[in-house]
Amino acid sequence: MKCCSLNFKAYFAEMIGTFVLVLFGCGAAVITNDYLAIAVAFGLTIVAMAYSIGNISGCHVNPAVSLAMLISKKMSGKDFLFYVLFQVIGAILGSLVLWLILKDNINLGGNAVNTAVIGYDGTPALFIGLLVEVILTFVFVMAILGVTSKTENTAVVGLVIGLTLTLVHILGINLTGTSVNPARSLAPAILQGGVALEQIWIFIIGPFLGSALAAETFSLLSKNCMKPS
Repeated sequence: MKCCSLNFKAYFAEMIGTFVLVLFGCGAAVITNDYLAIAVAFGLTIVAMAYSIGNISGCHVNPAVSLAMLISKKMSGKDFLFYVLFQVIGAILGSLVLWLILKDNINLGGNAVNTAVIGYDGTPALFIGLLVEVILTFVFVMAILGVTSKTENTAVVGLVIGLTLTLVHILGINLTGTSVNPARSLAPAILQGGVALEQIWIFIIGPFLGSALAAETFSLLSKNCMKPS
C-alpha cells in the first residue's frame, strides 16, 4: 500500500479551511442582513485561510477551484477526489457547529434563487440563477488562475482572491445567495432542507460549469498571448 502517496496534510488543511469558510461566511449570512458585511466576511475568511494553509494545500476550500486546477493539470485526479471529499466534510462540520450555535434558527446560510429580485417565477428563474452562478464562478476562478500564474504574485495571492470573492458576493448575494462553491452550498442544504436542498443542483452544476469555462478560457488566452518584440 502506498499510503504515503496521499497528501493527508493537504487534505486536512482543505477540511479546516472549508470548515472556517462555512462557519464564518454562512454564519455572517445568518446573523446579519447587511449584504456588504456578508460579502466581506466571506472575503476576509479566504484571506485568512490563504495565508494560513495556502502553502500546505493551495487553499482551494472549494470543489470548483479544485476542478479548475485539475483541468489546468495542476493537480492529479486522485488529489482532486480527496480534496473534494475533505472540503465537503469540512463544510458539513462547519454547518453542524453553526447549527449547534443557532439551533433555533433553521436558516444555516443555504443558497436559494431570489425569484422576487430576478423577476421571474418558477423554472425560468432557476435557470437565470444557474446562469448567475456560472458567471460569478467564472470571474472568481479566472482571478485565481491569473493571480497564481506568476510566482511574483505570491505575496498578494490571498488578498486578490479574497477581494474577488467579496466582489462576486456583492453582486450575487441578493440573486442566489452567492455560492460559487458546491461544498459551501451542499452542507447547509443537507441540514437545512427545504428550498436550499431542492435547488442544490443549481449550486453544484453552476460553479462546476463556470470553473470549467474559466479554466479552458484561461488556457486559451495563455497559449495565444503575444510577447512584445
